[in-house]
Amino acid sequence: MDDDFCKERARTVRMLAEQADPIIKKRLLQLADHYERRVVIRPENTDRDRTDQQAKDADR
Repeated sequence: MDDDFCKERARTVRMLAEQADPIIKKRLLQLADHYERRVVIRPENTDRDRTDQQAKDADR
């Protein structure tokens, strides 16, 4: 999923949560947080960044 999709889905889920009963609201907000974390954390970049850092450290 791309960042735009995740951001839009999180926004939509938060809007739904505003109208939901307390139990469903809690679950919807957790789901929105999940989508937002997917935007912040980029696993494919994390490995690449770690490799880049190791290469820089080896050059020193």
